[in-house]
Amino acid sequence: MSIISVQGLNFEYPPHQVLKNINFELAEGSVTALVGPNGAGKTTLLRCLTNLETPLSGHIKIDGINIHRDPRMAHRKMGYLSDFFGLYNDLTVRQCLTYMAWCQKVPEAGLNERIDAVAEDVEITAYLDKKAGSLSRGYRQRLGVGLAMIHEPKILLLDEPASGLDPEARVHLSAFIVRLQQRGMTIMVSSHILAELEDYCTDMLVIRDGEIRSHVTLDQHRAVEETTIEITLTEPVGDAYMHLMSGYEGVLNVQKNGASATCNFTGDAAAQTAFLKYMIEKGIPVLRFIPMQKTLKSAYMDLAHTVKEEQSA
Repeated sequence: MSIISVQGLNFEYPPHQVLKNINFELAEGSVTALVGPNGAGKTTLLRCLTNLETPLSGHIKIDGINIHRDPRMAHRKMGYLSDFFGLYNDLTVRQCLTYMAWCQKVPEAGLNERIDAVAEDVEITAYLDKKAGSLSRGYRQRLGVGLAMIHEPKILLLDEPASGLDPEARVHLSAFIVRLQQRGMTIMVSSHILAELEDYCTDMLVIRDGEIRSHVTLDQHRAVEETTIEITLTEPVGDAYMHLMSGYEGVLNVQKNGASATCNFTGDAAAQTAFLKYMIEKGIPVLRFIPMQKTLKSAYMDLAHTVKEEQSA
């Protein structure tokens, strides 16, 4: 079931058209990486989804609610953290969360418990009585995420949430997003750091030059039969071994480097097992046989390569 639906979305900063006929749907419970080069339109798209920008044309529905006709109702369904956000520096962390809860009309009954729960979720419980202005970049980011989800939204939109965070804070952020997904929250994350998105994303939405170029479900991408396999032997890969490997059905483009070889292989897991058995039976001294999982980065680079080919054609 789709929880976010975008149809025919166009947006411009005259005379430049930033978004061009955007169409996509996101399933409930998905975690979508919104990726693309600088200036592709990622932030503008997120701002349109939250009704902070008014598109030239098109329709956006959030959990079945038309965001242009009933923005307040739609906003109750979502939380949004922009790339650059402000805090009330003279308020404590608890006061910031309380104020945002009031703005989102969180009921007074159970409000303190909700604030404590959010603080625990984003790991800022020890800082509840400290002023927001005294927080480091990483803890300001955690507070920002807490503010975005104080009203328990079904959808969370994050624009470059890992920007400026140290490696440890990024690991905590990834684990936090995984926990939210396990609770059934739908999340869209804009980021340039594809390796981190790999930890938790189920989908990838690629935007280039204001157009959606691809909407990839990562499980489908990984299920494509051609796989890169890394093979390590207990001795150098000689010509005889190369000939045996290259001659096996489904093996393409074998390349060697000392005792290691890589190849592209067309076939599922059972076919890969049969290939490994074949090599052992032929006396090839296999030490490691590693089918490389297809990654978010590989999906993005495959698309980028396709786009370059189309542009040069």
